[in-house]
Amino acid sequence: MRRADPHPSRRMFLDATGAMMAAGLTAGCTPDSARPGRPGPAAQATPEPVPATGRHQAGITLPQPAQPHLLAVVADLDATAAPGPLLAELGQAIGALTSGTDTRLLGLPPGDLTVTVGVGPRLVRAAGASLPGAADLPRFARERIAPRARGGDLLLQICASDALLLPVVAAALLDHAGDRVRERWRQSGRRGTNVSVGNGLTASRNPLGFIDGIVGPHTTAERERDLWLSGPPAVAGGTLAVLRHMELDLPRFAALSVAEQEAVLGRRRASGVPLSGGTAASGPELGAKTPDGRYLVPADAHVRRAHANVVGVGLMLRRSYSTDQPAPGLLFISFQNDLRTFTATLTHMETSDALLPFTTTTAGGTFLILPGFDRQRPLGSRLFG
Repeated sequence: MRRADPHPSRRMFLDATGAMMAAGLTAGCTPDSARPGRPGPAAQATPEPVPATGRHQAGITLPQPAQPHLLAVVADLDATAAPGPLLAELGQAIGALTSGTDTRLLGLPPGDLTVTVGVGPRLVRAAGASLPGAADLPRFARERIAPRARGGDLLLQICASDALLLPVVAAALLDHAGDRVRERWRQSGRRGTNVSVGNGLTASRNPLGFIDGIVGPHTTAERERDLWLSGPPAVAGGTLAVLRHMELDLPRFAALSVAEQEAVLGRRRASGVPLSGGTAASGPELGAKTPDGRYLVPADAHVRRAHANVVGVGLMLRRSYSTDQPAPGLLFISFQNDLRTFTATLTHMETSDALLPFTTTTAGGTFLILPGFDRQRPLGSRLFG
């Protein structure tokens, strides 16, 4: 987690430009390019653009699979700033950035760039105290969160296959907002290589070496039930996000044997298959036992303690990103249409989840991810119009 720079947009433009120049210089010094007649590495195809407009914001279920690079920027609105006009302007800027027509991209192709915008509980309560997203995220055990890294008014989730885009887009949006926002903290992360888990689904490995995000609302019916808000009209088509940064005790986890690591998670490290057998996508058989009566999935295994049926909640769409600043860790994001899906799950985990002792949460908040937008319905207009 990094705190805000006093002049984030100016600094990030310089950082991004320097990174582009360094990348170009490095490319010119590779052995292949230095030898006449030797073909260089094949150029990677630019990913297809992702439309910014629609019923839902991009960057949640589209693109599929998710882009490997993410930057989360959390900011507060100035007391005199009106959220409605600001959000509408941000929506227009996002459309220009993702379509490649904004000169602030510095010539970079947008590819599969997405920007997903959420608003914090303070702003939601100002629009309606009973609206989804009006409740703050409770405090939990194993947290070491500075006041500046807890909560926030505005979330910008910037995702892309090209990591160079992230600081450039963040600088453009923060520059557009100007003095109306004050950055609190930001965190970048990256996902591992996507692994097939069956049923046409993919997931990536987390820094612990395990395939993460296998269980979730993957079908249209599951997403309508557990992911998207159905109402009231001001928030319909949106969802609720929980964002948490966790430091991981990787040396202590790595000191465990593979069998001990698998007992902590409840899955095979190599394949993601539950310790009860089957396939990675089929889910664990929590009642399965050994001949001598022991559960195949241990009582304190993460997949058991966090299982939706055990907790009695819906499914959450979970994404984990590896981080290395200021320490090795995990940027965790979940999307759900009921905050209790997350809070009840973590409360249940706190009693005896074998994974939690390896984590310390250092930043977090919850945000109402606004419904999708278009030219007729600007971003945030149904909530702050």
